[in-house]
Amino acid sequence: MNPLSGKVLMSGERASFEAARQSPVTVLQVGEGNFLRGFFDWMIHRCREQNLFSGGIAVTQPRPSGKAKMETLAAQEGLYTLVTRGLDQGEIVQRKEIVSVFSEVVDPYSEWPRFGELARSPSLRFVVSNTTEAGLAYRPEPLAEGRPIQSFPGKMTWLLYQRYLALGARADSGLIFLPCELVARNGDELKRCVLRYAEDWSLPAPFLSWVTGHNRFLNSLVDRIVTGHPGEAAAGAWFAEWGYTDAMLNTAEPYHLWAIEAEPGLDRELPLRQAGLNVHWVDDLEPYQLRKVRILNGAHTLMAPLALLSGVTYVREAMEHARFGPFVREAVEQEIIPAVGLPPEALLTYAATVYERFMNPFIDHRLSDIAMNSLSKFKTRLLPTLLYYASGGMPLPSRIVEALAGLLRYYRVRRDEEGFVGRTLAGMPCRVRDDEASLASIAAAWDGEKPLHAKIADLLGLDGIWGQDLSGIEGLASSIAALISVWEAGESDE
Repeated sequence: MNPLSGKVLMSGERASFEAARQSPVTVLQVGEGNFLRGFFDWMIHRCREQNLFSGGIAVTQPRPSGKAKMETLAAQEGLYTLVTRGLDQGEIVQRKEIVSVFSEVVDPYSEWPRFGELARSPSLRFVVSNTTEAGLAYRPEPLAEGRPIQSFPGKMTWLLYQRYLALGARADSGLIFLPCELVARNGDELKRCVLRYAEDWSLPAPFLSWVTGHNRFLNSLVDRIVTGHPGEAAAGAWFAEWGYTDAMLNTAEPYHLWAIEAEPGLDRELPLRQAGLNVHWVDDLEPYQLRKVRILNGAHTLMAPLALLSGVTYVREAMEHARFGPFVREAVEQEIIPAVGLPPEALLTYAATVYERFMNPFIDHRLSDIAMNSLSKFKTRLLPTLLYYASGGMPLPSRIVEALAGLLRYYRVRRDEEGFVGRTLAGMPCRVRDDEASLASIAAAWDGEKPLHAKIADLLGLDGIWGQDLSGIEGLASSIAALISVWEAGESDE
């Protein structure tokens, strides 16, 4: 069976492939991983299918460790298969597409001069990246002639300087950066890092003026679960059906969202909305970030400790559970959404898409992974809802209180040789992963001979964890203690 390449394409696919290969590079993509290939590249593929976009993408990897994947992608002539599968308005969908958008595959560590040529190319207009949160960070490093810059922001500083030297300080030579890293105000952060490297390297003041005046670093929020390789069994069945193999096979859920803080007119250059994609050019990213953190992320944090205590393993399993499924929906609709401060109708519509995504039959999302670092997650995602009711003199939201009770009971841990371990309500051991100092504080508060109510008050008083002392919230400690007492007595309704 032949590997995927231009030779195995049907005539229409081959024409699209050849057009992409011959297109001038208008987009530099920093990131060869599953996410961008299942998100941005798929979007450009959709645009090209509708003859809305004629540019090409040069893809590079952010770290030397990506070399093997880049070589595999190059061996497949930049082609890969994306299978989109999941629930879409209640119906199971499964779609296969061969994505052909790459004009070039460039390893900046072994092809640094070619990377410089891309920087100086007049056709280049956009830079899209996904280098993880750790990649979008400033790390001091020297600028040495002919030596690749290691950090992503450092590379972008060097790229911009090469462009400035070649094309001058013209307004039309500036670039538009679209970082997809899950970092708040990611465009602002990238710009901050670029300017700091420029100062470190004593680059000239006119260059700094050109960077700030004629280049744009757009804040954006991305949302799509890209699940990558489906496993050997599923892949093998598909390859037998398709008649080719694909070492870069990728899978993703149907849902996708990209909110970009910029004027809608940019869609003329990057016609994502014209292609019918769920992309929004917005004045303010905050509402999109807020609804995602409070509803999608909040629902994850709400369910994970409680469901794990009851022996549930996956998100989908929790949503199908007779108790936890309604619990999550009621918490979101009756407690979280009223506290968000945005139009409730739109939030309810968004929540419905979240439930559908959680129910995706093709994704086994482990609750134990979601439960990692749950202390900081609760503080960011659910505590604001609890405080909204407490500060307003309203009755405490019972389901958020129960989620906090579940969190504290899940974190009833002791230290062992591997870290910290707790126990489910059935007495089974469960490994708890979080900041070590916080876990030690939690373990100490649980230890000793104090009555349960006093221990809960001590736990709520750990302002180093919660950012404030929660023990003074009327009725909170007693409510949590009562819930845990019932669970410990074996009376929970599992």
